[in-house]
Amino acid sequence: MKEKNIIIPEEAAQYPPMGWNSWDCYGTGVTEEEVRGNAEYMAKYMRPFGWEYIVVDIQWYARNAVGFNYNAFSPIEMDGYSRAVPAVNRFPSAVNGAGFKPLADYIHSLGLKFGIHIMRGIPRQAVHANTPILGTDIRAREIAHLYSICTWNTDMYGVDPAKEGAQQYYQSLVDLYASWGVDYIKADDMSNTCFLPDCPYSAAGEIELLSTAIRRCGRKIVLSVSPGPSPLGQAEHLRRHVDMWRMTADFWDRWDDLLAAFEFCRQWTGYGGSGHWPDCDMLPFGHLGIRSPEDRWTRFTKDEQVTLMTLWSIFRSPLMMGGEMRDNDEWTLSLLTNSEVLRLLKHSHSARELFRNGYLGQHIAWAARDDDGGYYLAMFNTWLMDSNMEVQFSQIGIEGTYKVRDLWKREDIGTENMSIRAKVPFHGARLFKLTAREEK
Repeated sequence: MKEKNIIIPEEAAQYPPMGWNSWDCYGTGVTEEEVRGNAEYMAKYMRPFGWEYIVVDIQWYARNAVGFNYNAFSPIEMDGYSRAVPAVNRFPSAVNGAGFKPLADYIHSLGLKFGIHIMRGIPRQAVHANTPILGTDIRAREIAHLYSICTWNTDMYGVDPAKEGAQQYYQSLVDLYASWGVDYIKADDMSNTCFLPDCPYSAAGEIELLSTAIRRCGRKIVLSVSPGPSPLGQAEHLRRHVDMWRMTADFWDRWDDLLAAFEFCRQWTGYGGSGHWPDCDMLPFGHLGIRSPEDRWTRFTKDEQVTLMTLWSIFRSPLMMGGEMRDNDEWTLSLLTNSEVLRLLKHSHSARELFRNGYLGQHIAWAARDDDGGYYLAMFNTWLMDSNMEVQFSQIGIEGTYKVRDLWKREDIGTENMSIRAKVPFHGARLFKLTAREEK
């Protein structure tokens, strides 16, 4: 394959990406109709608020994928060059080798962007058949690392980055996606290969292969790597090669998961910025688990959902809605379209935890700056009862008189010059914007 010059376009993720991912509601079995339907909903109700990505999650290349379990060693759809392609029984517009281009074109026509999930490596099916790598005399078996396998999915062997043809394989993969119009790649089994906090960072070489291929493809594509916890010691490598990386293991609608997220956010404070975003994982809101035995609405209470959105926003995590959006009730939609809260993603900076108070650290406060010179203050109550909380201006690092606005209630609540006091519901949060009062 002829080498291309590396192109470094304008950063694909200047701000934390906002979108929808099919996993939380459809698992492996999402269909084209469901993807199109959610794209239409986003375009109609959410695009004006910054939501733009529609992402098809894992096993879109498997005809028999139906739920949240993986069918071990199941056949997958491939082209003649060792690359997975969409299963046409689930994505009928992919017929006759069209791939995801017709679906991507439709999503683009709605003013949105299109993304797909991939697994690290090369299909085992390609390795066993020893199929060719596009533009080379090399075949799949020559670049495969047969002892580098995912512990929870059998679709792929790892690729040995040292082998001739490894970069060409990843380049052929990304060039195919770019030709389809892909704007976002969620690459799994990359930043953590065993879901454990101390798992070795063994896929660094493949992250580099994929990152290089994206920079050479000539299309602006966001690269997100999963799962977490990503190792904090590899932060600079991640910042250099990817746009998003998962801080946590798979996040679900469980209070323990949300409670643990506070510590992950504290640890990763300061590492986010234009083109590189630590990722708290998806928003398990609304209608979930449709293809699972537990078809349900989110188990998070409304206060817990406010806590999640407040933490994700002040930390500036990417936001990926997980529920079937066409079933959103008024509450869920309002949670996702509060422009005053979402402003933090594009216009805040310097977020930090101020304190954890109480016997069990149940009262938590975060602060951030706004580009307009104002300040944000978030109060969280992880205790089992409502609590009165107070944050001194000195703890934020400010003095003077400030106008205070409650961003979730969207109302001004007066001026303060020493501290902010508020009642915070249990498992809930309050979010305020502080603007210096102009002297008359």
